[in-house]
Amino acid sequence: MLTKEELPDCPVATTVQLIGSKWKLLILRNLLQRPWRFNELRKDLNGISQKVLTDSLRAMESDGIINRMVYAEVPPRVEYSLSELGESMRPILDAMEVWGCGYQEKVRNES
Repeated sequence: MLTKEELPDCPVATTVQLIGSKWKLLILRNLLQRPWRFNELRKDLNGISQKVLTDSLRAMESDGIINRMVYAEVPPRVEYSLSELGESMRPILDAMEVWGCGYQEKVRNES
């Protein structure tokens, strides 16, 4: 989690700092559906590198947005899911989806 010294003064800047990257938003989009395993995310997020996915998941876990569950199996199974804090971001992504649909419709109608 960010320390209070690391928090920007602006609440919008805080949100952008936590989820503002393209990949973090798409990871959140997926995790809003259900828990995902690492390789499932990597296959679904076309173009993401293993390093970027690993770094993004670690940062989101550190910030308290996602949970990482390791199952004691052979081979080990790891699933990522939204934490309560991550789930509280659902309205943000829902609003982005509504806006994106409206924009796509506008562009299609202008063509």
